[in-house]
Amino acid sequence: MIMWHPGCQRGVCYDGSMTANRSQVKFPKKFLWGAATSAHQVEGGLHNQWTVWELENAKRLAIQSPYRFGKLGNWSAISREAKNPNNYVSGRAVDHFNRYEQDFEIAKSLNLNSLRCSIEWSRIEPKEGEWSQEAIDHYRAYFKKMKEMGLEPVVTLFHFTLPVWFADMGGFEKTQNVRCFVRFAEKVLNELGDSFKWVITVNEPEVYVTESYRHGEWPPQKNSRVAEFRVLLNLALAHRLVVSRARGAGSKFKFSIAKNSSYIYAGDDAWLSRFSAKLFTWRRDDWFLWFVAKHCDFIGLNYYFSDRIYGYRAHNPNYQLNDLGWDMQPANIQFVLERLSSRYGLPILITENGLADGTDEQRQWWITETIRAMSASTRDGVKLIGYLHWSLLDNFEWDKGFWPKFGLVSVNRSTMQRTPRPSAKWLGGVIGRLSK
Repeated sequence: MIMWHPGCQRGVCYDGSMTANRSQVKFPKKFLWGAATSAHQVEGGLHNQWTVWELENAKRLAIQSPYRFGKLGNWSAISREAKNPNNYVSGRAVDHFNRYEQDFEIAKSLNLNSLRCSIEWSRIEPKEGEWSQEAIDHYRAYFKKMKEMGLEPVVTLFHFTLPVWFADMGGFEKTQNVRCFVRFAEKVLNELGDSFKWVITVNEPEVYVTESYRHGEWPPQKNSRVAEFRVLLNLALAHRLVVSRARGAGSKFKFSIAKNSSYIYAGDDAWLSRFSAKLFTWRRDDWFLWFVAKHCDFIGLNYYFSDRIYGYRAHNPNYQLNDLGWDMQPANIQFVLERLSSRYGLPILITENGLADGTDEQRQWWITETIRAMSASTRDGVKLIGYLHWSLLDNFEWDKGFWPKFGLVSVNRSTMQRTPRPSAKWLGGVIGRLSK
């Protein structure tokens, strides 16, 4: 455990150690310290509904970039990349598919003991009902190596990407299609499940439906509240069916979803602000969790935002912004952890948490505030399983492409050279001390 001492600013001491604001920072010995990735964002060489969409929309996204990102404070630094159509095509990504052993070694050098990854459905089942033994063998070797290196896998089954044939069937818009995902999940668990126990069925369901079916920014680019609602219900159904069948077979797996949760709070005492904050919390968090919580062994939490509500709108402080212009209030994860723990009574695994920070000037502060908040929540009774930072590597950030840099490890995409950022090395030292 590490104690506060003089000569510290914003929770970070000059010697790089973690501080806890005059209180102890302590986590269990089996605590999962790790980072997260997703297949589409790092592997490269894929063919799915996203790669098709990228090729169709890359030029448009490049032309629109000044209107989307031109007001960002770092526009001059990112404009060249953001205005390049190639930025919006995942292509080789960061070639994690071929370089995963090197990436695992880097993770271990940072004292990580866990990695979250996804299994790409379009690799496993490139055509409906046809399984790729080559892909299964790849992921078997992938997880074997991960375990050999002492990295606990946390596996995601759906992280926004779909096989083209499934998207052509209507994807999750049609309830009858859910059976296809359940079949895929059963295949993965049967073939590869001896290598892992932590399973995320669905990543950020509300983000997926909002961007794909309400705002129409992601494939299939629809603007339909009816379709949005239907897909959410079908994702909940998919989760419940996968878990029910696995439990019925007496499996050892621990299941959850990765739930994007914000801390939503009233900015003043007005009844409308307080009411709106409660309503937004229910709509963003509790509505979907109500459908799936009884089929979860823990809650997977993705935290990036807080929203301060005045009246019925969010007006955030915006004192510190990340490269995407997102308001940063990392310490508020404590209140999200405590609310979810109190309401659902489940252990919590932080499955994503991080920031776009190409200059690496704010990441150490963000992580410091987050770990302090995590420690405070455990003292208040939260059962915290682990912390997985987003992301291990700089990667492909969906419709924004490669310019946002979330990685603990920077990647030169011309040479594919990996370089741990100073904040990553600092975090490795913190984990080493907290793990003693």
